[in-house]
Amino acid sequence: MADQMTLTGTVQTVPPEKRRRRSRGFAPAVPVLTFLLLCFTLPVLALLLRSVMEPHLGLQNYAALLATSTYANVLENTFVISFIVTAITTLIGLPLAWFIAVAPSRVGRFMFGIVILSMWTNLLARTYAWMVLLQDNGPINNFLIWTGIIQNPLPLYGSMAGVVIGMVYIMLPFMVISLRGPLASLDPSMFQAASLCGASRLQSFTRIFLPLLLPGLAAGGLIIFVMSLGYYITPSLLGGAQDMMLAELIAQQVQTLLNWGLAGAASFVLLVVTLTLYAVQARYLAPHGLKRS
Repeated sequence: MADQMTLTGTVQTVPPEKRRRRSRGFAPAVPVLTFLLLCFTLPVLALLLRSVMEPHLGLQNYAALLATSTYANVLENTFVISFIVTAITTLIGLPLAWFIAVAPSRVGRFMFGIVILSMWTNLLARTYAWMVLLQDNGPINNFLIWTGIIQNPLPLYGSMAGVVIGMVYIMLPFMVISLRGPLASLDPSMFQAASLCGASRLQSFTRIFLPLLLPGLAAGGLIIFVMSLGYYITPSLLGGAQDMMLAELIAQQVQTLLNWGLAGAASFVLLVVTLTLYAVQARYLAPHGLKRS
């Protein structure tokens, strides 16, 4: 029978022709899914297995990662630096994106082009440029000494400050891109209406401006924080041994110590944190974006 009666009503079975059409529509995705299975899923599972099987079966690698003070400091550095970079990038990116959105079209396009152009420049070249700028006798310290702001060079290179400066510069375009669209779509009449209703500038900012930008801020912040967690080149070149981050620890364990078990455990911890952050963002912040649209 084509129809089956239930307590809630009539449920129709899917005709065979419709099932065949659905299977044919799914066929173009098979190569992509196969590629993801071979190049992402299987390597991640293999790394997870090595984290619990080397040097012997158990969770000793995870215990060492969380209990050893050296590895715990690396985890702390990773999250602290990622949080600081995300916060500073947000504070700088929001007014920059606002200026690009409200500026005359030519000026806005020019400024946005500069932001995008910085992303197209080789990452290694940009990091080496910051190595020169942040030296004790580099242009930044020389300028600050020349103006009389400081008397002795600031320890920028080989410190957490240098890592944060370099990573903020690299991450800034991602925040600007995330905020440019929502800012450009804001209707100025909403703020005029709020002002006519007696709302102050602070109330308009907190009750209209920020809620409308929340999806863009969340998306940009998530991208920057997750990318910062796994960053390798900039921290390794601009930071010191005391500022090591998790990606550097993984590279050290694999390339120097051949400790695949601990490297797998660190990688899996990083993956779990990333998926957790994405789930939180999708659960609590995505609905606001859907409602707004």
